[in-house]
Amino acid sequence: MARKTTPPIEVDARDFPILGMPAQKFLDVYWQRHPLLIRNAFPDFESPITAEDLAGLACEDAALSRIVSRDSKRDTWQVRNGPFLEDEFPGMPRKDWTLLVQDVDKWDADVRALLYAFEFLPRWRMDDIMVSFAAPGGSVGAHIDNYDVFLLQGVGHRRWLIDTRPDPDHTYREDVPLRLLKHFAPNQDWVLNPGDMLYVPPGVPHHGIGVDACVTISVGLRAPSSAELIDELSGALIYDAPESIRYEDAGLKVPSDPYEIDDAALDRAVEAIHKLRLENRAQFAEWFGRVMSAYRVAANMAPDADSASGLDIVRSIAEGHVWIRHAYSRAAWTRQGKNAQLFVNGMAFSCSVRDASAIAAADYLDAVLVDALSDTGRAILQSLADAGHYLLEEDHE
Repeated sequence: MARKTTPPIEVDARDFPILGMPAQKFLDVYWQRHPLLIRNAFPDFESPITAEDLAGLACEDAALSRIVSRDSKRDTWQVRNGPFLEDEFPGMPRKDWTLLVQDVDKWDADVRALLYAFEFLPRWRMDDIMVSFAAPGGSVGAHIDNYDVFLLQGVGHRRWLIDTRPDPDHTYREDVPLRLLKHFAPNQDWVLNPGDMLYVPPGVPHHGIGVDACVTISVGLRAPSSAELIDELSGALIYDAPESIRYEDAGLKVPSDPYEIDDAALDRAVEAIHKLRLENRAQFAEWFGRVMSAYRVAANMAPDADSASGLDIVRSIAEGHVWIRHAYSRAAWTRQGKNAQLFVNGMAFSCSVRDASAIAAADYLDAVLVDALSDTGRAILQSLADAGHYLLEEDHE
């Protein structure tokens, strides 16, 4: 029997930017299977965000930020959540701390533009772009993520240690405020330069350490756990479940022990649970689309009708105005026979495939896009604008 060969763990992408190979080869060989260091993924890369920009963002009330610090002598860790004061940063220690800010793509258009480089992946799986600044020695410790992440080096240099061996130890430390691995045995050791990128699939232990003052851009693709899906599904099923679906035991036999829950009773309970299900694939697709488009929106940052202009969006665009989608507006769509359902932050709209595809991808609305939509598509745009999902360019912050 032929032995399985391990694919290269390091490639140079200078002649084939982003992945160093065709996208389909990356998906076939590495995606959710093997980590990959991609040198020169973004040749001659200039970071769209600086450490100073990040510190300023961490001072915003609505930004999701934290500082992780380590006392290397005692091996103790501290986590502080933002927002932070501007005058805190000049007084921070010279080493051993990291600032992390989530959802930076929602705040910075230049950072958000990086997502277009990852269109070989489903956009609805994109969670956020997190950006971190690390002082020399700064780290968040050895850990495991339950999602795929691309770690793009923006400024300076970061050392990455990873363990690529099968069945790594998932035991966590109980003496720290982070989910850090108790035992970490790396077998790969790299220093990333600006433009280098490390892909880490779920379940691979990794540890990033600032070599110098550095900025790392993390593109995360989160998938809901089975527990999250069951929780969401159970809520949907309970809401629509008819009272007539109950545990039934017609044809019951006289029990040998009236206190025993026997196998027949367990089978009937399973049957009752199985009756609680979405009736068909279309219903399941609508439920999943609503869940994934509504997934993880920062508190007080979701689009809302209070921010809507109340204008006729089609007329406004015909007059030359440009509308921009709200940064926290998430869109996806599914096919429903020859038509489609468009999902935006948990809302569902029936329309044509052409309309759904165009609206889902539209970060900006202009006359060319609107002219290509049907009347139904234009009505959906108005509904979205009225709900705060599109804002006039001059009103957009």
